[in-house]
Amino acid sequence: MKLTVVGCSGSFPSADSPCSSYLVEADGFRAVLDLGNGALGALQQHCGLYDVDAILLSHLHADHCIDLCAYWVARNYRLEGCPDPLPVYGPHGTPERLARAYDMPEDPGMKEVFDFRTLTEGTFDLGPLRITAVPVNHPVEAYAFRIEHDGRSLVYSGDTGVCAELVELARGTDLFLCEAAFTHGKEDYEAVHLNGRQAGEHAAAAGVGRLVLTHIPPWTDASANRRDAAAVYPGPVELARAGAVYEL
Repeated sequence: MKLTVVGCSGSFPSADSPCSSYLVEADGFRAVLDLGNGALGALQQHCGLYDVDAILLSHLHADHCIDLCAYWVARNYRLEGCPDPLPVYGPHGTPERLARAYDMPEDPGMKEVFDFRTLTEGTFDLGPLRITAVPVNHPVEAYAFRIEHDGRSLVYSGDTGVCAELVELARGTDLFLCEAAFTHGKEDYEAVHLNGRQAGEHAAAAGVGRLVLTHIPPWTDASANRRDAAAVYPGPVELARAGAVYEL
């Protein structure tokens, strides 16, 4: 598999990165995890606009899904005609949420352009990829994903607070793409986000091969979050950056 960080900024785009979006490729198949603010433009640096095979949305906050509205325009009004409906996996209510965001009737909404499929907890095949979705600890319905191919795996946390289920999902994974939006000793909101230390604790408990911290807002000192994670996780820790590529 190849993982490309399309965007990794938390909550709103930074000067250097769109919001959450990650491209996973294997055997010519391209899946996009989340498509937050600004991600559609950056995605075109890494693959063709109409070369995506599926999209998975971890949850329906704007910084993870809102560029589906722009992608609807790009597909619906393509000069050569709209491509076949693109599979979009998301939480319950995804088509209605996106229709409201674009101020269009919910029926048909975007259903003629996207083939919406409702996520539930469990495992399913998506092209050559094996996907496992697990609910995580966030104020809205939200999922983390484990993606497996040819004996290798990566786990994307989506947005979550402290979550034992995430530890189990990430157990033994090669790469753990884990959110670290909060700062240890600063924010104390529960069931919203992890801080760097908590991300490191989750990685250590799961015995992951590599920890990549993501979804860090522009106003947060990312280097402090990295130090906090490295203090409790003995493996390699790095900060996600737009354009970074990981081969698994």
